Formats: sequence, structure tokens, C-alpha cells
Amino acid sequence: MSSSASTTGGGVARTVAPWILACSFLLCSSPFLFQGAEGAIGVNYGMIANNLPSPDKVIAMYKANKISYVRLFHPDTTVLTALRGTGIGVVLGTLNEDLARLATDASFAATWVATYVKPFAGSVTFRYITAGNEVIPGDLGARVLPAIKNLEAALKAAGVTGVPVTTAVATSMLGVSYPPSQGAFSEASAPVMVPIVAYLSAKKAPLLVNVYPYFAYNADPERVQLGYALLSSSDNAAAAVAAVTDGGLVYDNMFDAILDAVHAAVEKAGGGGEGLELVVSETGWPSGGGATGATVENAAAYNNNVVRHVVAGEGTPRKPGKAVETYLFAMFNENQKPEGTEQHFGLFQPDMSEVYHVNFAGSS
Repeated sequence: MSSSASTTGGGVARTVAPWILACSFLLCSSPFLFQGAEGAIGVNYGMIANNLPSPDKVIAMYKANKISYVRLFHPDTTVLTALRGTGIGVVLGTLNEDLARLATDASFAATWVATYVKPFAGSVTFRYITAGNEVIPGDLGARVLPAIKNLEAALKAAGVTGVPVTTAVATSMLGVSYPPSQGAFSEASAPVMVPIVAYLSAKKAPLLVNVYPYFAYNADPERVQLGYALLSSSDNAAAAVAAVTDGGLVYDNMFDAILDAVHAAVEKAGGGGEGLELVVSETGWPSGGGATGATVENAAAYNNNVVRHVVAGEGTPRKPGKAVETYLFAMFNENQKPEGTEQHFGLFQPDMSEVYHVNFAGSS
């Protein structure tokens, strides 16, 4: 989700992305060397709260629950210190408000790397660094690629190798998303996304994408089938009804349909074939907050279904057998988010008790 005003933890008010409108009609009738993490599941560690456990306790929770990857929305040296020696893969984000300086001031990028990456590079497993979160389309979009390049140069100068620099985007950068094969960047985002796709493809670095079927369901619950949004339509007798056919490909869940719409957009922008991997940097479902479908039962079903789907390594209809590294949103319910569902995306309460159980091994 897009960051809040403080942009320190991800996930606030979400605009309705173009694919939601299309989804309303889905079921009316029926050179870095990017080392992909096959079927890997991580969890976003958001911090927009004043009652969270200390970072050392949080990282201990990751280890106890066998969560292999963590995404940080902003650099925090206390958290990075707690991650030393754990082997947990780390996606490290920049603050959106730092993008302009990162893009225009190479010395600022060098200082950022010297402060948050270089001191930890020997003991923390950095997977990616993300320049911005969900800023495309928008005023900061043009800053993303220059920021990526400056951060790369700073990493190289600091002797830090093998850490791809990328960005995380929302599906609102799509102008067309249904059917998935027609996925394309919007007129507003294409001028920024096309060069980013080309650059990341050349570097063999991934593009991170935030994927939320919940918002499509919430926007039109009468016409978007719940099972399709929850990845559970394939588990019941209604599977034949809750399926979308697109050029011979059959979609029984919206997660795959959204992801393949992004695949199609990337391919149209010249990042097809094996040139550009996609990583799902956020996905989740609220367990409360009063909105349609925001229940503990639905959140538990969604996240467990996503884990099973990802761990099975089945890929998507467009990319069969291509496991997708995926990060659930989020570790905790965060009490300083806007009231409503935004405060209820956590897998755990701040007291470290489960909101509901997620089997991170992906077994039934």
C-alpha cells in the first residue's frame, strides 16, 4: 500500500486502481544476477504504531515463525542491528521524501549507503534496495530511475556487490488490466515505467509489485466473487463458475490475474522473456475495521491460500512453474494508521499474539 504521511511503514488510504473497475466485470456472468527465491514468503515489517515490540523481539518472532524474508519500508539501524547474523533476507526501502535528494545528489546517496548498508553488509543479507514505494504515477515518479542509478553507484563505490536496486509499484500504474493479456501501463505511468523496465531488465534486477485483490472485492462485492479474491475458488464446486478464461489461459484467482496483467504490461514495454522478474512486495487482507469482507476468517483464508499457492511454486497461467517471491502485509496491526481497515492488516497483535494463524510452510 502507499505510505502514510510519515511514509515509515507502508499501507494507508488506497485509491481505487484501474483494474478494480475491470474486476467488477470479471465474474458478472461467470548486471546484477538476480537470485530469485523460489516460492519464498516474507512479511512486511511496518512501524506506524506506538506500541510495537522492540526490534530484537520482532526479529526473534520472524525466526520463531520460520519467516525467511523481511521488507523494511525505511532504514532503521536498530532493526538492521537485530538482523545481523540471522540469515533473514532483507528488502530495504528508502523514504519517499528522500527520493528527490537521492535522485539529484550523489553525495546524499553515498551517505545513505554509508549509513544504512555498508556497516551491515557483512552480516545482514540484503536482497534488494527499493527507491520509493508506490510513487508511480505521480510527481515523484521521474525521480525513481535517477535515484536507482545514484544508489547503485554509491553501492559500487562502497564495495557492496550483488544487491539489486529497484522500486515498488502499485497496480494503479496500469491503465488496462483486464483481461490480463491486455495489461498495459497507463498514459501517465508509461513515460516513467518504460525506461525503468528497460533498465531493470538490462540489470537483471526485479520489479516489485504490490498486489491487493481485497480492494477489488471491497469496491464491488456483489459482482466480484469472494472465493475468486481469496484464492479459494479452486477448492470448491463453484470453480467452474469462478474462473476467467483469457486466450486459452484459465484464471481461478484474482492474485494470478493481477500479476499476469503486470507481466503483460512489462512485456509490452520491452521487458518480456526472462528479462524482468516480478516480486510481490505486498499482499494482504484486513481482519477488521468495519469494511466489507474485512474479517478474521477472510484474512486467514487469503493469507494461508497465498502462502500455499506461492510455496507450491505453480506460478501463474502466463508464467507456469515460475515461483514468485511474495511478501505478506504486514507483521503487526498498526495503531497509528488511519482508522478503519488500515489498522487491521497485521498477522500479529502488538503484544505478539496471533490475530490468526498462518502456516508459513504452506502445508494444509
